[in-house]
Amino acid sequence: MTDPVVPTPAAAPAPAAPAGDAGKTLGIVGLVLAFVFALAGLIVSAIARSQSKAAGVKNTPATVGLVLSIIFLIFQIIYVIILVVALANGGGSFNYQVG
Repeated sequence: MTDPVVPTPAAAPAPAAPAGDAGKTLGIVGLVLAFVFALAGLIVSAIARSQSKAAGVKNTPATVGLVLSIIFLIFQIIYVIILVVALANGGGSFNYQVG
């Protein structure tokens, strides 16, 4: 007797990401953005922290990204204020008098 032809089973679908990783990738992206562009880092880190909080997971990179983004944003605002005041007071003009 011959064996009946048995079709090969279909490949199993890829497993979904575990629920414990909610917002982790976004938290890392927010942490990196904190160093490059503080406002974007603040927004992305806040979203990641919110997603992790909703899933009941601790997300340290998002928290660190949030704190660093706030600190860097404050420094950038202070820098812009100092720059505007310096330029408004003639800090950008170089009038050297010879003699």
